[in-house]
Amino acid sequence: MKDQESTGYRAVRARHTATSITVYQAYSAEIADAALAAGTFAPPFKRERMTWIKPSFRWMAYRCGWATKPGQERVLAVEITREGFEWALEHASLSHFEPDTHGTREQWAEQQRTSPVRVQWDPERDLHLRPLGHRSIQIGLGGEAVHHYVDDWIIGIADVTPAMRETAELVAAGDFEAARASLPQEEPYPLPDHIARRLGATG
Repeated sequence: MKDQESTGYRAVRARHTATSITVYQAYSAEIADAALAAGTFAPPFKRERMTWIKPSFRWMAYRCGWATKPGQERVLAVEITREGFEWALEHASLSHFEPDTHGTREQWAEQQRTSPVRVQWDPERDLHLRPLGHRSIQIGLGGEAVHHYVDDWIIGIADVTPAMRETAELVAAGDFEAARASLPQEEPYPLPDHIARRLGATG
């Protein structure tokens, strides 16, 4: 996968098809095994907590330390419907106030109050997990959004922990060409204009 700086400072980059998009989450073995057995998230997963989904494999690698951090030793690729993904973004509020996006702090505060989803744009990461010059989207699902995610949006769940650890081993060995080739192919996701405006997306 190429570094996609040219696709925009804030753009969703992901594996996607005409009907689905893949996001990543990292959990303990207990939560991961239950999800894989059920084909969706099941106890000990807690619906009452906000759950963060990440379309970027490299940002997931940064967040979980290549599947080594406690409680994040298992990485799951979760395929969800595009309808569900876009519903989440349509009902999202940015975590931080931005005048160009929200107009006034009061308008942002009202959006925060009524939105079950949070969005953050964080620096994308390279193979060394260093920040790049463009941003990656992180999506926090809370309230009704978690129920939709678990009950309605999930098409399939796969354990990609071995793939993540293999990439980490290639990076550690200095074989960056092979490491890049091992990454999932992520392409710009075409956000509808009204969602891009809501989230301050630029690509």
